[in-house]
Amino acid sequence: MLESIWTLLNLIRVYTKKRGEKPDFEDGLIVRNGTTVEHVCRMVHRTLVDQFKYALAWGTSVKFSPQRVGLSHVLQNEDVICLMTDDESEPLLRDNGRQHTYTSLNSYITANANTTQPSSNTTFASGEKLLSGRYESLDYECDESEIAHMEEKRLGYQHTRRLVVLKWFIMLLIGISTGLTAVFVDYTVKKLTKFKFSYVQNKLDYCLAEHCLFQPYLAWIGINMGMVLVAGFLILWEPVARGSGIPQVKCYLNGVAVPHVLRLKALVAKVLGVIFAVSGGLAVGKEGPMIHSGAIIAGGISQGKSSSLKIDLHIFKYFRTDKHKRDFVAAGAAAGVAAAFGAPVGGVLFALEEGASFFNQQLTWFIFFASMVSTFTLNVVLSAIEGHFGDLSSPGLINFGLFKDVPYMWFELPLFILVGFIGGIFGAVFNQLNLRLTKFRHHYINKRWLLVIELLLVAATTVVIAFLLIIGTMNECRPIKTQLELNSPTIQLFCPDGQYNTMATIVFSTPEQAVRNLFHSEIGTYNAWSLLAFCIVYFCLTCWTYGVIVSSGLFIPSLLIGASWGRLIGIILHTLFPTSVKYFDPGKYALFGAASQLGGTMRMTISLAVILIEATGDIVLGLPIMIVLTVAKLTGDYFNEGFFDIHIALQSVPFLPWESEAFASQLSALSIMSAPVIQIKTVEKVENIYCVLRSESHHGFPVVDHHADNITNQRSGTFQGIILRHQLITILRKRNFISFNDNLRDYLTVDDFRESYPRHPSIESVHLTNDERELYCDLRPYMNLAYTVSHRSTLPRIFGMFRGLGLRHLVVVNDKNEVVGMITRKDLARFRMKHRKGHTSIEELAISN
Repeated sequence: MLESIWTLLNLIRVYTKKRGEKPDFEDGLIVRNGTTVEHVCRMVHRTLVDQFKYALAWGTSVKFSPQRVGLSHVLQNEDVICLMTDDESEPLLRDNGRQHTYTSLNSYITANANTTQPSSNTTFASGEKLLSGRYESLDYECDESEIAHMEEKRLGYQHTRRLVVLKWFIMLLIGISTGLTAVFVDYTVKKLTKFKFSYVQNKLDYCLAEHCLFQPYLAWIGINMGMVLVAGFLILWEPVARGSGIPQVKCYLNGVAVPHVLRLKALVAKVLGVIFAVSGGLAVGKEGPMIHSGAIIAGGISQGKSSSLKIDLHIFKYFRTDKHKRDFVAAGAAAGVAAAFGAPVGGVLFALEEGASFFNQQLTWFIFFASMVSTFTLNVVLSAIEGHFGDLSSPGLINFGLFKDVPYMWFELPLFILVGFIGGIFGAVFNQLNLRLTKFRHHYINKRWLLVIELLLVAATTVVIAFLLIIGTMNECRPIKTQLELNSPTIQLFCPDGQYNTMATIVFSTPEQAVRNLFHSEIGTYNAWSLLAFCIVYFCLTCWTYGVIVSSGLFIPSLLIGASWGRLIGIILHTLFPTSVKYFDPGKYALFGAASQLGGTMRMTISLAVILIEATGDIVLGLPIMIVLTVAKLTGDYFNEGFFDIHIALQSVPFLPWESEAFASQLSALSIMSAPVIQIKTVEKVENIYCVLRSESHHGFPVVDHHADNITNQRSGTFQGIILRHQLITILRKRNFISFNDNLRDYLTVDDFRESYPRHPSIESVHLTNDERELYCDLRPYMNLAYTVSHRSTLPRIFGMFRGLGLRHLVVVNDKNEVVGMITRKDLARFRMKHRKGHTSIEELAISN
């Protein structure tokens, strides 16, 4: 507090200035012309009271850190001087990431129509211990405004029934489109891969006799580097398509507005990028990007418009809200899972476990229908491509083959637990290594040319290692009859006629084919040392590859890693107990190892169990799969978080978990809210609204009784509702103004606010005349009757309301229903539970602007 008192003494030097003189401001304080020293002291006193309030709430001292004001942003008029910091997103006062603003709305007035907005080109810091201020929340709350009720009454109940029918139709379109996209990806990858390996194999066959092995080696490297270069340029064109896209989709469904995540541009980069990345031989899969692709398709179809192409079909306009779009995106993500794995039920459970922040019975039906249609479309088209039209037994993009008559006994249960434990350890190691590698990239490989060089280096290294594995196992030949049963291509290479090279067959096939080979090859097909070498090499390659500038998935690489060490365990058990070959089948343990590795990395249980059961077609193996997944998750959680959760934290996203911990009840609304809050009166002057929108970046403002005097009262008026930034901008753009004593007659409609969704115009698009600035806006028909919470409420209660209702803003009121603070997503996300090695603690994150 001594620092705060010292700051107070410095602030006393802030006096009024005559118009035209440069004020001698050293801190972000806003005063009127003619303001007395006593008034300045009262303003500072209010700020210090807030500091004492937080100090008492936390039981600690709180530093008062005033920000320096740039004189280039001084705005003047006859009565008022408005000062802003050099960056509009930088608060005037900061306390552990909380934003403090002054209640007096009139302090922000400016009559200068040519005022320029402070620069928004801010460099946002990212990291595990930060929350980025650039992420805004989506508005999943139901609209309870007066104009919304008027529209509902006008349209009637029949309109509601028509909307339900339209939803089913949109779900049908989402399923068909996602299925067709999956077919396109699968067919193109197979053709490009077949072309590449046929060319390289022909070169190998020729050069084995001519002793020119460097030619196929260089050809292989050249083709791979060319393909991944195309994939990399697509990501440079649209960076949000990088990686699997699952973290971005999870964040969107959680309520975070991730920039560009559902753009058409992202879909093109995602689909084409994953095709060239997989065909280029990288240790990636195409299943994760299918989830993101399905979400983008759903988000686009459900709106009936494309902002990128400037096309508006003027259909589905009633679904142009964050709430409706969220449900369709959840269905699209589930349809992507269903198409990738041939698992419609698994898709629904994936959306429930990892995606959707809100679920009800009707939404479950919608999502299941979209998933079912996606799988059906995929099977129909694939059956036509493969020459047996009408055969709908195709299992999806992944064909693991059927496990028939695979028994297991009670004495194997400890082995299943052991497999789950190993998968949890390997998954935790993988996540930690990738975390450190991602941090290294963030600090040292952060230029475009460096990212491209790293990508080419990864592609070249992958070929070099694959070539060395083939050369090192050139004598591992097996009779070709076992491979024919799998109807998969075989690579003879250095083997005599009638035999094939096992390692070359894995290397020269797609990751999905390699997993299937490890599941179903006969006993004795693979050498234990070769599997160990492949497992270590592929583990390292996958860890390095995930994070380079390509569209990539992690499901299949994780399955392939787990299948390799799982089959190795099966080989060891078969060697130790040769008489129990019926139970210790290497292929069975390859499946359990794959499930364990995937669960230890992703930390998903229910959805992965159902996906793997549906993909393998054997419900008998459900119990062992559930055991290994559960043990793998529990083991991995002891050391670190799941893979996607780690990457969400690295992006500094204000992601809200399902619930807060019980002992977080020590925190109250006073402890976490942002205060004081800028309040707007129900009937407010146009100039006041315009100035606030120009000087503040907040997206929601409490509306209070317009009879209150918010110049002299810090808590001014009783709370009436909340209005969003884009609504205020629309009102200004539509000139929905009145004189002070008039009543509003010409209401704007809900369509007026929908027409610009989701890319709402900025305040820079509003140009007002001097006469218009003197008019007023009646906000009562447009404000939403928002939820409120008492200032004494605890964090678990607040968190439950915010998360369960999908809120964007939660207003904190006192016993007189006066606004005392505002709680947003960032205020809640600042308090994060940290679990490590059995210990749990609460840590508070800083907010980076």
